[in-house]
Amino acid sequence: MSMVFDDEIMQREEQSFWGLLGLRLISADVDRVELGLTASESHLNSMGIVHGGVLSSMMDQAMGTLVATVKGKFGVTTHLNTNFLSPMRIGELVVSAYPLHETHRTMTLRAEVRDAEGTLGCIATGTFRLPR
Repeated sequence: MSMVFDDEIMQREEQSFWGLLGLRLISADVDRVELGLTASESHLNSMGIVHGGVLSSMMDQAMGTLVATVKGKFGVTTHLNTNFLSPMRIGELVVSAYPLHETHRTMTLRAEVRDAEGTLGCIATGTFRLPR
């Protein structure tokens, strides 16, 4: 069973934190989810690079979207481990999420953010608890 991201779900997402960040769905299937973000001044920290909270949120959202795609229901993040590798700047960013491990009650996934040149900015693993 997989969740279809129809217009109603996407409209709700746009009214939530997803929309505040400016995320957009590129693709979603059971093997991979990709979301895009056009990083602007509002996404930067005081050092002029994309804030780590934005990057972490992108990865968390992509992994959560993959959970919903695979399981047909939304999960809740119980663990998020992030490594920042290269500074990301204004421009196009793409986050990709991949499944790693699944049990009856949890899913563990991996995500990464790259810029338009393909530079790897950060990676994360996350575990999501599934509702009963």
